[in-house]
Amino acid sequence: MYVENYTTIKEFYLIGFNFNPQLELFLFIIFLMIYLSTITGNTIIIAAIWQSSKLRSPMFLFLGNFAFMEIGYTSVTMPKMLTDLVSGNKKISVSGCVTQLYFFFVLGGIENYLLAVMAYDRYLAICNPLRYSTIMNNRFCHQLALMSWFSSFISSLIPIYLLGKLSFCGKSQVDNFFCDASPIFNLSCTDTSLLKSYFFSLVWIVIFSCLFFIILSYIQIILAILKIRSHSGRKKVFSTCGSHFSVVILYYGSVIAMYVRPHHEYTFVFDKCLSVFYAIVTPFLNPMIYSLRNKSIREAIRSYKCSAI
Repeated sequence: MYVENYTTIKEFYLIGFNFNPQLELFLFIIFLMIYLSTITGNTIIIAAIWQSSKLRSPMFLFLGNFAFMEIGYTSVTMPKMLTDLVSGNKKISVSGCVTQLYFFFVLGGIENYLLAVMAYDRYLAICNPLRYSTIMNNRFCHQLALMSWFSSFISSLIPIYLLGKLSFCGKSQVDNFFCDASPIFNLSCTDTSLLKSYFFSLVWIVIFSCLFFIILSYIQIILAILKIRSHSGRKKVFSTCGSHFSVVILYYGSVIAMYVRPHHEYTFVFDKCLSVFYAIVTPFLNPMIYSLRNKSIREAIRSYKCSAI
């Protein structure tokens, strides 16, 4: 693949939602409330885990990392989108666009790895409880969390570097509210066929390897639960991974629909709706899922609120 060392276009125009000013102002208010709720919900979860001595298990260490990741994940795209809605200035530099895309995919990769690690934690807790504390010791848990972050940051460097070296000319409009990969590839004057194949192959490998590991873990969990004779016992055991299971369905349902389908089925309107769901709605729902379905988290949050008052 031949790559130019210059760009003829210095900035892109994010089309976003492209409605009339009144409707965009309404969307600004809605999305601002969602963004503030997402940040607040995840911050409360982190603070509750930090201050509660009862939440020192590996599951809550990974949940704290997950909540921190979600704050970064939404903050990569939503502040720029909110600014565009209220100001009407939807321009972004090419370097700023590539930087936004890099961190968006880095944090998306971290989400995949953390969901897989959390599935492994639940598998050990339910299927191998006698060895759980020995295997999931403090050092190993921190290593798993650190590797989730480190692996995603490193693996995303090469494709994003190559994308940043592309040349762009002609149309400069990105038909989305943030810099996603597919619209950027379509604006390049350089042949992107090899880079596109490499980029999406990497995305598919991360998604499906983590999803395969999660499915494998849940098969073992379900088989272990079926061996429990009492209905109340089954319900109690499954409740420990119910919130994680719900988040997995929400996340992978939208991400697979977005990135793992034939290229001829891509439509920008459909992609934009999916982008809103997995980049905005899912991070907004996740804190509520974890707080509503986890008794320990609810109690820790109530305790945190009382101490804060």
